[in-house]
Amino acid sequence: MTDFYQPGQRQLQQEFQSTALADRLENIIVQPQLDEAAQAFIVAQDHFYLSTVDAQGFPTVSYKGGAPGFVQVVDATTLRFPCFDGNGMWLSMGNIADVGKIGMLFIDMVEPHRVRVQGNGRLIRDPQVLAQWQDVGLAVEVDISCNWINCPRYIHPMQQLGQSPNVPTPDQPTEAAQWKSLEIVADVLPPQPHAVKDSST
Repeated sequence: MTDFYQPGQRQLQQEFQSTALADRLENIIVQPQLDEAAQAFIVAQDHFYLSTVDAQGFPTVSYKGGAPGFVQVVDATTLRFPCFDGNGMWLSMGNIADVGKIGMLFIDMVEPHRVRVQGNGRLIRDPQVLAQWQDVGLAVEVDISCNWINCPRYIHPMQQLGQSPNVPTPDQPTEAAQWKSLEIVADVLPPQPHAVKDSST
């Protein structure tokens, strides 16, 4: 992958004499598509961290959580995930609409392991796709440019206590966040912000 490392990264590799190591690791672990192990790891996760960049070049990182399998492996170079009800700011999704460059970090704190993904995201409004999830009006499809595993030695082992009761499921509709009942925002709440809209009407 000729363009994996950028000038600033190369400069630091030279400064700390790690260029040969960096090149070796690129050849060994950086892949253009997900292998079977990475695919299985991703679909088993109930959360990931999403990095996006806005039109001015500023990054933001958000936590995305759901039931295991909420991130779908469409194929070895494509991922898809839903956008559950949020705060209405649309920071990450707006960045994807404007720029599209994203990073995804899948990390297991119980049995330390992680997979990093870079790619280009696009917003999906197809009702047939969105119908796979409860109360979802927008999803993201990611064309993977590269992915790689990371050493887990700095991951703090943690115990999982369970799933969030707020994750939408087919038999449990999405409940509004408690803060949305506060008087300070009550008059500006959008109606059913994630209701799936049929584009044919």
